[in-house]
Amino acid sequence: MTTVDEYISKFPPEIREILQKIRELIHEVVPEVTESIRYKMPAFSLNGRPLAYFAVFKKHIGFYPTPNGVNEFKEELSIYKQGKGSVQFPINNQIPFELITKIVTFRKKNIK
Repeated sequence: MTTVDEYISKFPPEIREILQKIRELIHEVVPEVTESIRYKMPAFSLNGRPLAYFAVFKKHIGFYPTPNGVNEFKEELSIYKQGKGSVQFPINNQIPFELITKIVTFRKKNIK
């Protein structure tokens, strides 16, 4: 697997739809973003620096906006399981696309 398209294509339609929506909103907020596969998951970079990653797991979508992306939105993310620089959005719940957009916007400003 070498592209984000290949990564997304291996999942069922309902998961592909979520992943494509996250990908599209990243591109809307950061049109100059670069896509790649890093750590076996889609990676999005700006000016050669990590912006965010995502990955699918059995029961959740992992979103990795680096530690400062998680820390900045700690209160809004408090209802989700978190790790250092990561948050888990349960697949059986509504994915918080608006919050993801806010995090990506913050990360863009943080990198520039």
